[in-house]
Amino acid sequence: MAGKEKKSFVLRIDSTTYEALERWAADEFRSVNGQLEWIIAKALRDAGREKKGKDRKTT
Repeated sequence: MAGKEKKSFVLRIDSTTYEALERWAADEFRSVNGQLEWIIAKALRDAGREKKGKDRKTT
């Protein structure tokens, strides 16, 4: 997301889901926030809602 302004928002999820996200993020050496960004970006690409650009961070 180089050069793009990031928006912040509140996300409320249950503790079990958050703990699963924490484990998944740790397995891939990401923060929970980074993991959520990766999940959302991948879902958008997979759904054809966002073009896969060379400046997109996918790790």
